[in-house]
Amino acid sequence: EVYRSYGFQKLVVLRLVKDRQPTILVELFDMGSPEDAYGIFSHAREGEEMGIGQGSEYRGSLLCFWKGNFFVCIFSERQTPETKKAVFDLARKIAKNIKATGSRPKLLAYLPTEGLLKQSVRYFHLHTSLNYHYYVASENILKLSPRTEAVFARYQKGQSYLLLVRYPDQKEAGKAFKSFVNAYIPEAKKSNIVQIEEGKWVVTKLEDEFVVVVFDASSKAFAQALIEAVGNKLLEPPAKEVKN
Repeated sequence: EVYRSYGFQKLVVLRLVKDRQPTILVELFDMGSPEDAYGIFSHAREGEEMGIGQGSEYRGSLLCFWKGNFFVCIFSERQTPETKKAVFDLARKIAKNIKATGSRPKLLAYLPTEGLLKQSVRYFHLHTSLNYHYYVASENILKLSPRTEAVFARYQKGQSYLLLVRYPDQKEAGKAFKSFVNAYIPEAKKSNIVQIEEGKWVVTKLEDEFVVVVFDASSKAFAQALIEAVGNKLLEPPAKEVKN
């Protein structure tokens, strides 16, 4: 279901076997676009960059990377020095054979960089994906759909969370903003900011076709500063490429 939420197009699976060695499994997903290839890569990313493709990580016996429209995972049933070398060699060869590259989602350019935990950045489209990363509500109160783009990230100070959603137009953004405020922070209809449990703050902002929300801010001042920083970013031309 995770791959379906990014609209993947095709999947090729290759199993490599060798006498007295663990089996190696290669999965190559055609996600249809570089943005969604990046998105599925970002879905559960935690590890350090390994320098393969346009973004990669290695955890345990699993190496994953994305390049162009493709997301690739290579898994060894048991890690040995030989299988680890084989996994990395395979990854480099596959990445080399994928000739086309693509840009990360332009939405990432609007994230303020100060205090940003880069490995926490997630890109997605649907309500189910948002709830996976941060539970908001059982209902789709932000009216997310395959036509929306969302980026979600964590900030170091107070472990605050930032959600930025781009809608197809200002009208749909306005409906989503009103729906979110009415359902999630109805007491903040005038100010768009409210203190919730454990002294945390939630603040939201509507800016053209964008809706911005800060969750769990440690202070009112930080919540306002973070959302204002996003607002300023939205007024600037996006960077050509986001290194993340």
